[in-house]
Amino acid sequence: MTADSTPALVKQADADTDGPAPAGPTAARGPRARNTKAYLRYVAAKIAGAVVSLFAVLVTSFFLFRLIPSDPVKQMTGGRRVSAEQLQSLRHQFGLDQPMWQQFTTYVGDALTGDFGTSFQFHAPVMDKIVEALPATLLLTGTAYVLYSALGIWLGTRTAWRNGSKSDRFNTALALTLYSVPSFWLGLLLIIVFSVGVGPIPGMFPTGGLESGNETGFAYVLDVAHHMVLPVITLVAVGYAQTLLVMRSSLLDEMGSDYLTTARAKGLRDDAVRRKHAVPNAMLPTFTLMFVNLGHVVAGQILVETVFSWPGLGGLFYQGLSVPDLPLVQGLFFVFATAVILANTLADLLYPLLDPRVGR
Repeated sequence: MTADSTPALVKQADADTDGPAPAGPTAARGPRARNTKAYLRYVAAKIAGAVVSLFAVLVTSFFLFRLIPSDPVKQMTGGRRVSAEQLQSLRHQFGLDQPMWQQFTTYVGDALTGDFGTSFQFHAPVMDKIVEALPATLLLTGTAYVLYSALGIWLGTRTAWRNGSKSDRFNTALALTLYSVPSFWLGLLLIIVFSVGVGPIPGMFPTGGLESGNETGFAYVLDVAHHMVLPVITLVAVGYAQTLLVMRSSLLDEMGSDYLTTARAKGLRDDAVRRKHAVPNAMLPTFTLMFVNLGHVVAGQILVETVFSWPGLGGLFYQGLSVPDLPLVQGLFFVFATAVILANTLADLLYPLLDPRVGR
């Protein structure tokens, strides 16, 4: 009789602990519904933060470049003798004679519709100039992004898993050196060595530009690739070093975890432990870094594009600063910042898929 009554007592205790089971189809998906609501609140908070950041960038882009101690109208005249009436006419043409608050409200209203005004020096809509230069930037920085992300993750994983080895010390030292070198200085060094030529090393690559201008078909593709070699190497050298260091540091933090010891105790091979357990968890900081760098793909690398005379957004921004071409630099600054903000927001929205603890 005792044997028959024990299960009943156990069942009664379990029922008292758990409480009455909720009725209806909602009960089965209760925890999932709560997780969904928490994630939606998380998404709404991130999107709201992105909107606030975009407005802050819009305001900053207007006032920041007006701190430059230069007269855009006088710069546009190129130092030629111009009467006061002509200068006033140019200021009126570009709206520079309006009160600051009126310029600001006009700028914000137009920017919200995608109109950043007319470039002072190119006499063309700013958005047209951005669209014209965007493909060159995406080609250069996009190619470099794919290469340095893959190389940095691969080498970062290998160096961390072989911590203390000769290859680890060499790769870490090289990455630290490249990460600390200014990109424009590295680009100039590559131009001197491989474009101009030093000693027995002949000049093998163009000093800058996107193309030679006299090629068509497949020869044109090879010509563009030839022009891309040095700027891509410059971007990859700096980008892979940063990715390697972050990936190595993250994986070293995971290597002492108990779950890896448990995985080895179950008889898993070292390669399987690294690939299936350690690397996916160590990828979280690197994942965030990759999305930050993804935003920089649109922004381009201003100094690198300038050094190599690359006709992208970075070179266009440098040209705008030299005047200063206020509508152009304002529009480019807003596009650059928007790309970074959107990439970070996308990373925040995808992060809970990799780490369920986020967004609860």
